[in-house]
Amino acid sequence: MKKPVLFVAFFCLLFLLGSAAHAQQFDLTFGVSGLTGDASTATLQTIGGGAYPTFGMDFLFYHHLGVGFNAAFRAKQNIFQGFQPFRPFFYDVDAVYAPPLGKHAQAELSAGIGAESLRFYTPFLTCGTFTGCTNFVSSNHFLGQFGGGLRLYVTRSIFIRPEAHVYLVHNQDAQFSGSRATRFGVSIGYSFKSYE
Repeated sequence: MKKPVLFVAFFCLLFLLGSAAHAQQFDLTFGVSGLTGDASTATLQTIGGGAYPTFGMDFLFYHHLGVGFNAAFRAKQNIFQGFQPFRPFFYDVDAVYAPPLGKHAQAELSAGIGAESLRFYTPFLTCGTFTGCTNFVSSNHFLGQFGGGLRLYVTRSIFIRPEAHVYLVHNQDAQFSGSRATRFGVSIGYSFKSYE
């Protein structure tokens, strides 16, 4: 399942780069977040906890509207049910609305779809013709994403963005205590703007 996710991300990147020539603004962000989930139950654990490095980009091309891509993954493996190492990855493609709030601030709202890839690590390698050799098995789930942030510009192009994202993950409650995860964090970004 790793190849289709990479193919979709690559296709979206090509589409976004093709739109860049007409874009009013192109932004790149890197950051770190924390993740919370529904509380643990007697039989299922929460997906929350840990630090999540993040990467994102967006193109705003029509009246502060545009498209974006975000990725976040748990920096260190967690333990599932007391014995199985695992790590969640979140990917989403979004519609973005980012209106200015004066000269040094910009709101950011996003909503979109994506996938959660839960990688469960094994002590052996599994090899495939198209996938190569891996030491994990993936469990992939469709998700919806809703997010918001506030870009605070420290220069004309560099900004700091406190942010929050809510993931509604289809069928995640089969493995964890609920279908919702919330990511809170801060990113540093750079805006390439077309000034008029």
